Amino acid sequence: MEFKITINKVSTVNEIMNYWNNEDYKNLLEMFEFPEVETIQPDNLKEMLLMAITDFEPNTAANRLLTYKLSDQLGAGQIDQISNDMLVDKMCEECPEIELHYILFNINQLLFKAYNGKFPNAKASIVDFTMTPKGEFQNEVTKDVVLKSLSNGIADTCVIKRLFGDQLISEAPFEQAESILWELNKTGDDQFTLITSEYWMDKEDMLGAEFTGEYPEADE
Repeated sequence: MEFKITINKVSTVNEIMNYWNNEDYKNLLEMFEFPEVETIQPDNLKEMLLMAITDFEPNTAANRLLTYKLSDQLGAGQIDQISNDMLVDKMCEECPEIELHYILFNINQLLFKAYNGKFPNAKASIVDFTMTPKGEFQNEVTKDVVLKSLSNGIADTCVIKRLFGDQLISEAPFEQAESILWELNKTGDDQFTLITSEYWMDKEDMLGAEFTGEYPEADE
């Protein structure tokens, strides 16, 4: 299946809006031993959390945030290791388990902001695009479909193409697409927005604003 793809806008950001919600802020404030959490106005929760975080050593703060988000997926020893590594490395790019990258990015950026740059500054890419099928396509436009179709308009030097070139042209499901694309949202008829790490895809990786994408489908 071929798609006409138009890249409308590529933005680079260092924070994903609305990833953390007020319930997260309250829970984390309690983890960081902040008093009278229930009396804090909703608009002040994030600011208070950033203050509370800095009352602790950076690796201790990282450990608590990692424990809050990942204690069901990682052991205590793994959390200890990552909390120390985060001070020097962008673990949201370097962690071998790419399914953790999105969570690690948001933890990293909260720490980066709280400690005013003591942690590395990671970035994310937001791509607004139009993807119109050249024919009848009744399947859902999934992350697998999007990544394979976008690959025609992405430079060969892009990390995705260098690491997963075979998967991008295969008819088999591209399972890692679920972790590489952090979010995929339909914003209108044939209109989409994706969020991913700048490590995987950035402005410089885009070869042009318009191109034909190809999604390989198995013959029925």
